[in-house]
Amino acid sequence: MPDKILFCATVDYHFKAFHLPIMEWFKQQGWEVHVAAKGELNLPFVDKKFNLAIERSPLRLNNIKAHQELKAIIKEQNYKIIHCHTPMGGVLARLAASSVRKQGTKVIYTAHGFHFCKGASLLNWMLYYPIEKSLSRLTDCLITINEEDYALAVSKGFKAKQIAQVHGVGVNMLRYKPIQKIDKWRLRQELDFRTDDFLLFYAAEFNKNKNHQLLIHALAAIKEQAPHTRLLLAGTGPLLEACKELAHQLGVGSMVHFLGYRSDIDSLLPMCDAAVASSLREGLPVNIMEAMACGLPIVATVNRGHSELVHDEVNGYVVAPQDTELFAKRLKQLSESIELRQLMGMQSMHLVQKYSLIQVKQELSEIYKSFMVGEQNESQSQYRRAYI
Repeated sequence: MPDKILFCATVDYHFKAFHLPIMEWFKQQGWEVHVAAKGELNLPFVDKKFNLAIERSPLRLNNIKAHQELKAIIKEQNYKIIHCHTPMGGVLARLAASSVRKQGTKVIYTAHGFHFCKGASLLNWMLYYPIEKSLSRLTDCLITINEEDYALAVSKGFKAKQIAQVHGVGVNMLRYKPIQKIDKWRLRQELDFRTDDFLLFYAAEFNKNKNHQLLIHALAAIKEQAPHTRLLLAGTGPLLEACKELAHQLGVGSMVHFLGYRSDIDSLLPMCDAAVASSLREGLPVNIMEAMACGLPIVATVNRGHSELVHDEVNGYVVAPQDTELFAKRLKQLSESIELRQLMGMQSMHLVQKYSLIQVKQELSEIYKSFMVGEQNESQSQYRRAYI
């Protein structure tokens, strides 16, 4: 019988978007891969899939049912490793696995950005911090994806047996890369953009945290000075219609292109001139890493994830989320200088190398292998970093 690993998250799309390379790696090691999450996606590299009644909100009664389902699955399947993701996936899986840990099952949790962090609301600290700290006792390895979360987990005395940091979920550098100028022009013509348009790109769900309104206001502030600027927004969400209305009210309806859900981001990014990001909170955003891999400068709001990737005045600019005037000024600066865009774009490509998929797979494989070969050396330090 092959060894088995269970991956758990709130929704199955999370695995399709971020973790298929790791699932493939486990199959290459001869392991059986199971997934437990809400949804009915057919995922590659998965031997068995369980559709849980799990909900994002911790207040939903369905989560009680999901916990019972998960506990039964874990008891029946005899997993050697359980790796959970997302806040509710992490809560329910660690609670459900508490008894089997005593029999040798190892539980790994990846925090894709603590909801409590510098600048987070008091409510977030009151709700999420005590839960995460308490559940760290039920965790064999807590993986963080940015410096701030790693430092926070260590300084606050989280009791996971190991605390590690990896460089996010990895960017496929073969897929996301710069293209020749002639190919950029061709793509623009196919999509009815001019070769001299200044194209900005942002891929994100339209919700409160992603803060698209800042981008639309900043664009309106430079519409006279930089009339060939175009803002390309990929994604859907509850605030999509409100953002369309705002663009119309501010007189930039023709300058903002709402692209809807797109599966061709790797084709759209390289034809653009810069990427923007306006989130209030991020762990380590994939959309920025993808843009950096394509050689783009970045203008982003200040938060722990953005600030780790974007070095102000090096590969772009970081701006306070409320400072529409400065955000607009930075966009105008980039629109006026091809040389500046090229210089910052080259820095983006240099800085993103350590976030490559190859690098992250290596970091994760080192963590996994320490649990695949048997018990940890008890003399090992409680805190272990996945990289230096």
